[in-house]
Amino acid sequence: MNEGKMKIGINGLGRIGKLTVWNHVGRRYFNEIVVNIGRQAGTGLVDIAHYLERDSTYGALHTFLHGFRAEPVIHNVDEGAGTMEINGVTVRFLREARIPQAIDWKAHDVRLVVDTTGQFLDPSLPADTPKGSVRGHLEAGAEKVVVSAPFKIKHEGAPMPEDAITTVMGVNANDYDPKRHRIISNASCTTTCLAHMMKPLLNAFGAKRILSASMATVHAATGSQQVLDRLPKAGKTDLRKNRSILNNIILTSTGAAKALRLVIPEMESIGFIAESVRVPVSSGSLIILVLSIQESPSEEPVRRHVINSVYEQAAQLDPNRYLQFTQKQNVSGDILGAPKAAAVIEGDETHTRTADLSLDLAGVPGFSKEILKSLPDTVVRAPVSQAVIYGWYDNEMGSYVNMLGDRTISIAENM
Repeated sequence: MNEGKMKIGINGLGRIGKLTVWNHVGRRYFNEIVVNIGRQAGTGLVDIAHYLERDSTYGALHTFLHGFRAEPVIHNVDEGAGTMEINGVTVRFLREARIPQAIDWKAHDVRLVVDTTGQFLDPSLPADTPKGSVRGHLEAGAEKVVVSAPFKIKHEGAPMPEDAITTVMGVNANDYDPKRHRIISNASCTTTCLAHMMKPLLNAFGAKRILSASMATVHAATGSQQVLDRLPKAGKTDLRKNRSILNNIILTSTGAAKALRLVIPEMESIGFIAESVRVPVSSGSLIILVLSIQESPSEEPVRRHVINSVYEQAAQLDPNRYLQFTQKQNVSGDILGAPKAAAVIEGDETHTRTADLSLDLAGVPGFSKEILKSLPDTVVRAPVSQAVIYGWYDNEMGSYVNMLGDRTISIAENM
């Protein structure tokens, strides 16, 4: 695959769609970007250019790409042709079809599509599903589809289709088989950060020594939340989703634990809980990871410096810099846009505590009564260390969209 000889399609122009355009006009790997909006916007293409040119979180596009001395990079806005030039890349806009199957990717010579709508997440649905399906992109001419969210199969128990896979760059990216897989989920921003936090610990301690794990993500607001309180729709049971994100800390859910097992199968043997809290910032999120690790008599005790050393070494060995380690004291705004990392471990806040875990073998189901009678004491004690680790991630551009861009280009290189 020769750089610059291929087009890319992007379905949707919300937060991830817009920033994906930013990402690819910056990389200039694809010679044309075809964006399907699926509807009219503002008074025409000039207003779409206005939307793309500036951003409330990341500032002006030209400044983001080239620094404070840069000039605007959007030129040649042509309403008739539906095109504009952004940073030297032709960007074409489609404003008619909402359903993937109706988007004529073939007519525009688009073989690779990134669906950023968050609407078509079930790869098991047929292409002609009335409300739309991710498979519709394939019927419309695409050869590969990258989904910027975790898969959600609606029928519980239904198997994952053979041609669909979930990957996180730097963790299980090589599980993608170009000959087999046509629909690829790039997981979520939280799963991406979490996977890069867990993988070094699994490599260092092994799944058997990690007795339990839990995480809470302190997550920035998303477009699905309300600016002001509003009445919930009929049948909705989570009333918090209709409260103002400007004024509240809001408890919600995350599918990160479930998705993590898809990219790191060893997690199946570890009890894991994942929770999420939304806070009133536009981007920049934090994972607080808590683990119980069994001490080994033949190895150094699990202390703060041991945990930090695991991450520091993993970061140094990461050729893509997806994992980064710092001893600096950060706040969420410090990780916006850059560094382009899946997870930034704040080593200054790593904490550990070791205590004996007492377990009464008499209460263990299936444990032999004969063995219990032969023991002087049925209570066994094992040293267990609890570790608390903090990992920053920019849930929009800095972490997720950059990882999404890398995933997309790695697929293009094999087409």
